[in-house]
Amino acid sequence: MKYVAYVDVQLKQSILDPQGEAVRSALVQMGYGGVQKVRIGKRIRVDLEAANEAECRRIMDEICSQILANPTMETYEYEIKEESGK
Repeated sequence: MKYVAYVDVQLKQSILDPQGEAVRSALVQMGYGGVQKVRIGKRIRVDLEAANEAECRRIMDEICSQILANPTMETYEYEIKEESGK
């Protein structure tokens, strides 16, 4: 079966995010005073084939922990969708 996985990678809460702080500061200067925190991350799309969703999840866990995210500094979560036969 064909699947599409959308992976969101973020710095752990304990890690300083200077880029997020710069964006937050700029937003406050633009008049968005209610913005209290911004964290910058990345979103990655992975198209893959697997026998079933459980196998797809196993593969995605390996890909995320070994390549897409640095487990020392980052967390990840993903959502999997079965690709429709277009």
